[in-house]
Amino acid sequence: MPEVPGRRIYLLSPRQLSPETIAVAFAKTSRSPLSFDEIAAELTDERSAEFHEKWVVGYGHASVAEHAVLHIAFENVSRLAIESIESHRLASYTEKSTRYQKWEAGHYYVPEEIEGTVHEALYRQTCDSLFAAYRESLGAARAAVQVMAPQREGESDERWDGRIRSRYVDACRFLLPAAALANVGMTANARTVEHALRKMLAHPLAEVRRIAEELKEVARAEVPTLLKYAEPSDYLAQTESALEAKASLLLEDPWKGGVRLISHDDEGEVRVLAAALYPHASGSAARLLEQVRSMTRADRQALAEEVLGGMGRFDVPLRALEHTVLTVEATLDQGAYFELKRHRMMTQTPQRLTAELGYAVPKLITQAGFEGAYRDAMERSAAAYRSLALWSPGVAAYIVPNGFNRRVLLTLNLREAFHFCELRSGSNAHFSIRRLALQLAEALLRAYPLLAPFLRLPEDPDWKRLEAEHFTQV
Repeated sequence: MPEVPGRRIYLLSPRQLSPETIAVAFAKTSRSPLSFDEIAAELTDERSAEFHEKWVVGYGHASVAEHAVLHIAFENVSRLAIESIESHRLASYTEKSTRYQKWEAGHYYVPEEIEGTVHEALYRQTCDSLFAAYRESLGAARAAVQVMAPQREGESDERWDGRIRSRYVDACRFLLPAAALANVGMTANARTVEHALRKMLAHPLAEVRRIAEELKEVARAEVPTLLKYAEPSDYLAQTESALEAKASLLLEDPWKGGVRLISHDDEGEVRVLAAALYPHASGSAARLLEQVRSMTRADRQALAEEVLGGMGRFDVPLRALEHTVLTVEATLDQGAYFELKRHRMMTQTPQRLTAELGYAVPKLITQAGFEGAYRDAMERSAAAYRSLALWSPGVAAYIVPNGFNRRVLLTLNLREAFHFCELRSGSNAHFSIRRLALQLAEALLRAYPLLAPFLRLPEDPDWKRLEAEHFTQV
């Protein structure tokens, strides 16, 4: 009787093999009886390139490229450009935080579109003014927080500042413009990078196109074949241009509220409960839906308790919650949007960053006696934005500070809604994103009265009280 091979679990290390070779080693297992390490031992970079030219490029087996993983460092790119870099769902990102770090004067991007034009002086003057106000606000807000949280006995000045820093930096970040330079790390497979390149190379902003060109150059050092033919998407460029022209003819809506429910599945809870039963039943999905519909409310409540009631602190809801979706529209400050955009499992469609929806004023800025200077900086940046937007709305967005409001359309399943509301309503989250999370939770309670009560929210989930505590104006 032949010997049955034993289980083996091991790494194909990127320290020993190139990303393209690893991708081929995994791809060949579908037709080769050899082990992964035996396949890899037979490969060279040249043979791996030949494989990818034939199968990935020639025959379109793009999933092979998902096994080639890259870790990409972007430094000193604008926060506006980071929106494009981080718009790809199947990637992981970590970026420089406006909550825990301070920006130095002059650390902002000047777009090549504006260099040498009559608009450059206004652009630079606005950015310099915002950075000056930001630096000045740090001292004023820090002094106010020091009164609220006095130095402890034996506590060094450095440790004291470390304990309170996020409290005052959280408020001052509202003054930073989208032109502020930041760093972001990205981990993605070659297929995702290729898709990102096609989008970014067709982007209307020159900075994003230049970043894409540099990304393609450095990434091809690791995966020369897989990204060889990444070119700008004419479809994206043409479509975006046509839609912008059409949208310019439509009427504007002055709504500036927090969160409003656009649509949801009236039978969402029935679908979720039926989907939870489905793996354990023998009947069809249609039959299960009929049976759940026929239950009394008390029976459905008991079933909801079975589905969600046993969750511990680190548990996530069953995937059955993904069988219903909702769409909401949110108005939030740009700083909060920068945190929201990390939730890429939901579908996000933001409107362009402008200065037309007003701005938030953090309560700490008022308490620090800095509200007058803050409003002056914001109003001057709004005036500069309107002037530059007549020439180029896309470039004008660079000078819009974090405090200005922005609208975004969100479509997400209920499981992702649970995740977002629970994570972002926590006391360690920034107060802007906490406000949004609690507003969304309130909308969920209206739309899903059986399931939403199982949200694990703070003891006081009142977003209006939080708003009053942290904002002078929203």
